[in-house]
Amino acid sequence: MGPGVQGSERSVVTVGVYDGVHLGHQKVAGRAVAIARERGLRSVVVTFEPHPAEVVRPGTHPQRLTSARRRAELLAGLGADAVETVEFTYDLSRWTPAEFAQKILAERLRAAVVVVGADFRFGHGAAGDVETLRTLGDKYDFEVESVPRIDDISSTSIRERIAAGDVAGAAAGLGRPHRVEGVVVRGYQRGRQLGFPTANVETPPHTAIPADGVYAGWLQCVPVNNLPALYDGERWPAAISIGTNPTFEGVPRTVEAYALDRDDLELYGAHVAVEFADRLRGNTRFDSIDALIAQIHADVEATRRLTS
Repeated sequence: MGPGVQGSERSVVTVGVYDGVHLGHQKVAGRAVAIARERGLRSVVVTFEPHPAEVVRPGTHPQRLTSARRRAELLAGLGADAVETVEFTYDLSRWTPAEFAQKILAERLRAAVVVVGADFRFGHGAAGDVETLRTLGDKYDFEVESVPRIDDISSTSIRERIAAGDVAGAAAGLGRPHRVEGVVVRGYQRGRQLGFPTANVETPPHTAIPADGVYAGWLQCVPVNNLPALYDGERWPAAISIGTNPTFEGVPRTVEAYALDRDDLELYGAHVAVEFADRLRGNTRFDSIDALIAQIHADVEATRRLTS
């Protein structure tokens, strides 16, 4: 963790993986921020990187709803004074609930209040729950408040919706459109040849990419590594294609976004975000290039209606 929370100042802490920062996460973190403001204390959100599942069960890393940078950005946007990312190691995974409470909550963060979701688990083998935390709070001088979960909203359920192509359903759980980020790389440039130049987005491993198909959404350059975003971060309505493009054989799975009415963008090497509003259709193999172009025109107009 960073050094920002060390010292004599006590804090209101909330702990979790927080992947996606969905509506349930927002409710928990928002409660921690509210308590901190009521008491004049510092609010701290503790998250973990990499995902604990990858350390405890290597090879089972769930698809990532948000990058670590985006997660911190969203949590800070909820009003948290600090977002502390703990490196989740094998040694940390072996800590008992008492060790975690003592070393992280009491000693490192000087917690006065710990706010968690009602289904919070912690410590080796997920042995600790909210009642365990309350008992440890009595020992280490912090209060515990649990926040009821929102029915049917979890990182797992949102991943399932995304995997099924239900990006509208995912957005309902997230409270915003699902976003994937990556660097624009050179592709086959077939979109440009057809009159619809696309940004071919290379996403990081474990990114939660929607099911193959065509989507309406948005494309935006975003700042990263303290570098400003190209085009001042302007956000363009975009028709998005995910898949192997069955009309052209031998193409690997890609995420491509066409910014409506823009054929002047120079995006190679740019870090971009692609956001999803709704799924338009599945992928189809067309018998001719003319038929494909006609369908792209229809997809563009559908995108225009959905994103206007």
